[in-house]
Amino acid sequence: MAGAGLINFTVAQDVTDAIADWNRWLESERRASVHTADAYRRDLAAFFTFLSDHLGGEPALKDLQDLTPADFRSYLARRSAEGLARTSIARSMSTLRNFFRFLDRAGTVHNPAIDSVRTPKTPISIPKALTPDDALAAVKAAGEMQDEPWLAKRDMAIMLLLYGCGLRISEALQLNGGDMGADKNKDGTLRVVGKGNKERIVPVLPIVSDAIRSYRDSCPHAITVDNPLFVGSRGARLNAGVVQRQVRKIRALLGLSDSATPHAFRHSFATHLLAKGGDLRTIQELLGHASLSTTQRYTAVDEEKLRTVYEDAHPRARDDAQ
Repeated sequence: MAGAGLINFTVAQDVTDAIADWNRWLESERRASVHTADAYRRDLAAFFTFLSDHLGGEPALKDLQDLTPADFRSYLARRSAEGLARTSIARSMSTLRNFFRFLDRAGTVHNPAIDSVRTPKTPISIPKALTPDDALAAVKAAGEMQDEPWLAKRDMAIMLLLYGCGLRISEALQLNGGDMGADKNKDGTLRVVGKGNKERIVPVLPIVSDAIRSYRDSCPHAITVDNPLFVGSRGARLNAGVVQRQVRKIRALLGLSDSATPHAFRHSFATHLLAKGGDLRTIQELLGHASLSTTQRYTAVDEEKLRTVYEDAHPRARDDAQ
């Protein structure tokens, strides 16, 4: 069979059926994004490609039942020999554990051997945040780099959403007109649909609401409830590449490092909140992280800053940032 049309591999029919059930579960129950589901399927396809060679034939459910820790370690060794990064190998093992737990819950295969195999340690990636001054300078610059006034207002509103609300660039560009009203946002919040179609409520600072309202008022294209909030010059939903190009220009203008990407503004949002007294659980909810361990990466900030708690929980609240 083909693993999501990406890798061809051959397995027995009972394994094919089990994989199909797992794919349905990923999409309907787990609500995995298309990108995540494809990554899982690639990992599983690579495992069964190895297993066919390792066993010398088409793997069946009985073979999965009989796998030993040594078999799983052989798979890890193969992936390592192929030059796969440790982070990718760790994700592959996470995918296999996910699949085998699914089979166990379904009463199809029970094999605890996989739980005795240690996942390779991966280096901790510390998000690179901008300084508050650089972040605010970048937001201002976004409003000064377009000849068309409405485009300048659009770019500034987007940057404010990334830094002032911690949105992913995809989340900001997926917003429709109805997600934030044309008039003042009454409850000061925004409903955001993130990874895995998970919804979260994000508080919106007045300066962010004002920037979005100013953009809407000047936009020459009709922004209705079901239409894209952020559009290009022809009125279609704005592409992430446009924002990325603008950030590269801002980076060059201000002399910022290459790490100053659109996602760095989301990192900066979290890091600056934490440095000014925000608690991890709240920041986890604001960012839409499924696991607190992901949010804990932001604890690698200056400890001295953590001792100081300001009344304003975020630099964007400063009036002089306008």
